[in-house]
Amino acid sequence: MRPAEIPPLHVARAPDGTLVYTVDRPPAELPPVSGRDLAAAWDASRDAARAAMWGDRRRFRFNQPDGTTTDLALLDRDASSWAAGVERVAGLHSLYGLSLCLRLLALVDLLARARWADGLCRLRRGGAELHPALLRAAAAAELTNEARFDETRFRAGLSVLAPPSGARA
Repeated sequence: MRPAEIPPLHVARAPDGTLVYTVDRPPAELPPVSGRDLAAAWDASRDAARAAMWGDRRRFRFNQPDGTTTDLALLDRDASSWAAGVERVAGLHSLYGLSLCLRLLALVDLLARARWADGLCRLRRGGAELHPALLRAAAAAELTNEARFDETRFRAGLSVLAPPSGARA
């Protein structure tokens, strides 16, 4: 295979059963996704978690332009379940599917840490309802090389939004 034909994403199964992804670029260079796909991934992942469909453990190795790598592991059953939900919606064997998964996990991480986002997430029986603008922002926002959202930049993009009516403050 010539270098131009090397796929941007390679997936293999390790002897312990873990899926290992080798990606030819850092998370910050993954493509944006559609808000509709992110909403579908959110729902599918939440359903997978409720049904105790834990999914495979996964490890990701992102090759940086400077020759270093960034490693990310989804070894706990919650993260594995969320990734399994994305797998059912878009697959994880493409850069788009991988971007969708990482954005979903980055959004979950952000919501767990950022109290300012509480008004954009309404908790209700059976799950959480996310403000559509929050999903659109997560679909388009650039990931950091650690596969997270830069909270300051993310919040600045949402600063003009008012919380949805009925959302908890």
